[in-house]
Amino acid sequence: MKTKTSFAPMLAIANGATSIDFYKKAFNAIENFCLRNDDGSIHVAEFTIDGAMFHVHEVTQFSGTKTPANAGGGTVSVGLMVDDVHAVFDKAIAAGATLIMPVTDFEYGYRQGEFTDPFGHRWIIEKII
Repeated sequence: MKTKTSFAPMLAIANGATSIDFYKKAFNAIENFCLRNDDGSIHVAEFTIDGAMFHVHEVTQFSGTKTPANAGGGTVSVGLMVDDVHAVFDKAIAAGATLIMPVTDFEYGYRQGEFTDPFGHRWIIEKII
């Protein structure tokens, strides 16, 4: 069976984080699995948002990754294409996201709003209008 090409971003979170419920509250994300360390911290979790997969992975001395905080800011923005930008955006803000740019219609044909999640990852909620 041929696999459809897609992206599955891996979002790094600080070592010792124990709650990643933001993604469920903000996006109605479905948690496919969550592997925890002996201390209850999250080693790796897999989520889907309407079939779009992403992973949340704790930074360890062996992972070679950095969180936005210890990288001096995010190095990637996650673009999430949705039908109702305002609804998804407002729900994420209510769940604890920090506003960067309110939802705006741009001359290049996109409706977009930007925020950072509680772990410092930058999200662009968008659609083609």
